[in-house]
Amino acid sequence: MIWTDEADRELKVADALQDEIQALMKAGAHIGHVKSKTHPAMRPFIFTTRNNIEIIDVLKTAEYLAKAETFLRSVAARGGMALWVGTKPSARQAVEGAAAATNMPHVTGRWIGGLLTNFRVISRQVAEMEDIEKRKANRDLEKYTKQERARIDDKYQSLLKVYGGLRLLRRLPDAVIIIDTVHDHIAVGEARRMKIPIVALVDTNTDPRPIQYPVPSNDDVRLAVQYMTHRMAEALKLGVEEATRAAATAKAEKDKAEAATAEEKTP
Repeated sequence: MIWTDEADRELKVADALQDEIQALMKAGAHIGHVKSKTHPAMRPFIFTTRNNIEIIDVLKTAEYLAKAETFLRSVAARGGMALWVGTKPSARQAVEGAAAATNMPHVTGRWIGGLLTNFRVISRQVAEMEDIEKRKANRDLEKYTKQERARIDDKYQSLLKVYGGLRLLRRLPDAVIIIDTVHDHIAVGEARRMKIPIVALVDTNTDPRPIQYPVPSNDDVRLAVQYMTHRMAEALKLGVEEATRAAATAKAEKDKAEAATAEEKTP
């Protein structure tokens, strides 16, 4: 019976892996760049070359994605926060959706230099944006002339465009998720300087060595990016659920202890 249970478990694992491989290939995660653009450090993740296009080993993709998911889940489980970064047009929609689903900050416009390394200055810009929002809601701007209100609104729209996705970033993040590390290399540099772990897709033209949790994958195809951001978002959501359950358990135990103490003091 023990052997049968173990065999069944292994069969289920194999079936799940096969399903994942098919999903990865359907999304186009295995399609790399032309061979001439291959970064030498990516060679261990390349399965073969077809028509001069590098093909990523999806078994490695599944393996490294699982590591990234475990890390992200642990970050959220301890109450941590991840910053999503995807400033390429092909990544913006997926990144904004994942950020909304996980209630975490994101950057999909241009990366603001000093976002991580000069966080206090950046946070003041976010505070100014939110202050204008409050003044609008309270109708405090009605005392200004039409021209002055227009100038304030122009300022607000400019701030919103650049800092709108950062209103949830009240402190430095515990992890940074980057879709394309070549395109957003400044984000990579700032995260490394601040010793913030990076989770990132690494295409065949990418150097994976600076990334703590690299996931070998196409980072240009929308379906691939959507698949990866969805998987990572689900990992974060599971971590949040764990944190919520832990907090509820801790509160219940505290309430029980306080009730017992109160009962002991009752004459």
